[in-house]
Amino acid sequence: MGETTGTAGTRENERYDVVVVGAGAAGLNAALVLGRARRRVAVVDAGEPRNAPAAHMHGYLSRDGMPPAALLAVGREEVARYGVDLIDARVEHVEHVEHGESGESAGLAREAGLAAPGFVVHLAGGPVLHARRVVIATGLRDGLPELPGLAERWGHDVLHCPYCHAWEVRDRPLGVLGTGPGAVNQALLLRQWSADVVLLAHTLVLTDAERERLAARDVRVVEGRIVRLVSDDGRLRGVELATGQVVPREAVFVFPQPVPRDALLFGLDCARDDNGWVTTDRTGRTSLPGVWAVGNVADPRAQVVTAAGMGAAAAFALDHDLVAEEVDRAVDRYRASGAALPA
Repeated sequence: MGETTGTAGTRENERYDVVVVGAGAAGLNAALVLGRARRRVAVVDAGEPRNAPAAHMHGYLSRDGMPPAALLAVGREEVARYGVDLIDARVEHVEHVEHGESGESAGLAREAGLAAPGFVVHLAGGPVLHARRVVIATGLRDGLPELPGLAERWGHDVLHCPYCHAWEVRDRPLGVLGTGPGAVNQALLLRQWSADVVLLAHTLVLTDAERERLAARDVRVVEGRIVRLVSDDGRLRGVELATGQVVPREAVFVFPQPVPRDALLFGLDCARDDNGWVTTDRTGRTSLPGVWAVGNVADPRAQVVTAAGMGAAAAFALDHDLVAEEVDRAVDRYRASGAALPA
């Protein structure tokens, strides 16, 4: 156990207590807790972490400033020590197998010794895994505004979260791109890290109340449509407007559109809120029994430390769920055996 494999090395019809999809902080922390609980766990990961462009992560006690890739590498080593299988592959879809179902997937599940209900996890290339429970920790992707020069600087000097990155650009000329309704509040917030904050209005139509709040906070508003971000020698130099003016800035902040990587949850028909995000309880449990969703796939605001905590909470609840099922089955077997209750 504790192997790291590619799809070709995956054992066909392998049976697990839990299959975790996604090896970010949420998925790995769930696997860590479950591995220590002596559960048979596999983590399947396609190798596309959201924070890959960032050089460092922040706000995680004892790990502040650590490169994101280093955290994940340490996490993989830790879970492997507890017998967790790490599989480098993409999950194409997950099937829910009910009691009494027929068909190929249900038949394979029974052959693998998996008592229904359960889940059949289909990997790209053909292999399948069988699980009593699944944890979806596939994260999200950041939908960026389509402005020339922006994507190239994303995660470097085009930033999103002030609490993650503003300290590193403190006291420098900062800009906020007016590409969404959150830009005003973002500019007001950033003022505590720099005395030179500019809101580039772009397509925003500001109300008088918003202009007053920005002026009171000493945030300058620059009108005009943004046409591109200007970089030189691998560094952001400014923001060019349609008038040809270039507003010098050393870093800019933007609100991306969070897009959850939730196709697997769509396939499982899990309930969603009015905004289309999967709904869960405080432990990450979805509306479909046996399925948990943790990290950014369920909460776009979750930072790395938050996602790790979500993974741990899900693991605790999930293990209790498995124990309850095991106790019920043990009682059924005990009764069927005709054994007398102990005196």
